[in-house]
Amino acid sequence: MQCTIHVYLLNENFSPEHAEAHHEGQESENNLKYEWEDEIAITSDVTEMVLHENAQFPLVGELPDGTPFHHEVEKMCLFEIQSSDAPTAYVGASMSILENHELTKEVDKITLRIFLKDYEPMANPMPGIYIASKEFPKALVF
Repeated sequence: MQCTIHVYLLNENFSPEHAEAHHEGQESENNLKYEWEDEIAITSDVTEMVLHENAQFPLVGELPDGTPFHHEVEKMCLFEIQSSDAPTAYVGASMSILENHELTKEVDKITLRIFLKDYEPMANPMPGIYIASKEFPKALVF
């Protein structure tokens, strides 16, 4: 199946009342519903998407000096993307910044929408992973 993931950062200053009164309920240039949107298209043949709440995410990599690191990020909402022709992949966010999500499955298409709160700083260390600053490993903050 085809799979598309949309991640939205909600604008806490969006006024539904203003939108209703002046723009038939729609957002406008000065009253945006989202601050930004990321879109990720999965190119493999996705067979399943599994939700894991309050999960751990392994953040693995190498520091600028070549030293390897491995940290477990706690309290994540992760979506496990299983494919018939690719390794398992994950997208998700810290539970503290997740407003909600919508997973739609059709015959030949899966669409995931993730809505993030905008009042807490976050990091996006890799495509599809959003970690609240307060939960980001302190050893990786320079």
